[in-house]
Amino acid sequence: MVKKILEKSYLAIIMALLYAPIILIIVFSFSNSSNFRFDEGFTFESYISIFTSEQTPELLEAVKNTFLIAIIASVAATILGSIAAVGIFSLGKKMRRAVENVNQLPIINSEIVMAVSLMLFFVTFGFPAGYVRIIIGHIAFCTPYVVLSVMPRLVQMDPNVYEAALDLGAGPVKALFKVLLPILVPGIISGFILSFTLSMDDFIITQINKGAATGINTLSTYIYEDARLKGLSPFWFAIFSIIFVAVLAVVLLLNLKRSLDDKQAGKEAKDVR
Repeated sequence: MVKKILEKSYLAIIMALLYAPIILIIVFSFSNSSNFRFDEGFTFESYISIFTSEQTPELLEAVKNTFLIAIIASVAATILGSIAAVGIFSLGKKMRRAVENVNQLPIINSEIVMAVSLMLFFVTFGFPAGYVRIIIGHIAFCTPYVVLSVMPRLVQMDPNVYEAALDLGAGPVKALFKVLLPILVPGIISGFILSFTLSMDDFIITQINKGAATGINTLSTYIYEDARLKGLSPFWFAIFSIIFVAVLAVVLLLNLKRSLDDKQAGKEAKDVR
């Protein structure tokens, strides 16, 4: 009895530490104040000011840049990471283990080290400042995560399925798209979502490699500049709340779809029996 109470208390504390700050941001997004007080009462003014503030043009430009970079980088990282995962899986055990360890280095390593390394690389080889550097940096940062998302699906896959497709007359390309790809789709989708989230969230790589003269800002770099100069404007709390609710909705929909698919698969398996 005491053990169960301690376990539930521990879980409650962890959940509170994780979600209490987010809940506070959502609550104070209705205060239209940066001082965490409801001087004006409950109001939607901070949400309205997203579209009516004098900072709105710069904010919308930052939002556009954020989504543009995230979409391009995550699509490219998903393609590269998926192909790399298939290639790594095809290697011998010793070589595969070595390449997997190398793939994990950018994940384990500090992001500031990768950001500075990318900056030196771009400067050395004369890459133009701006979108090119940011997108390449994001692709390099996100690709290892895609590999990690796809590899478990390959490990769980029956290796004889692909070979059976070849034996039955399918060419390598047809077997790839008809047999291998459908098995890898869940891992590929997870890798894409993870890459998209990481790209949207990134600050260090973007800040160091965007170039001061380009004037390019994403949400993270624009938040930093706005907070550094005059503190966080109230509309930022509204933006944070919208982002959290949108991400939560996507996660819930994906989990709901997965649950429905599992139920459908179980029903079909029962009907076959």
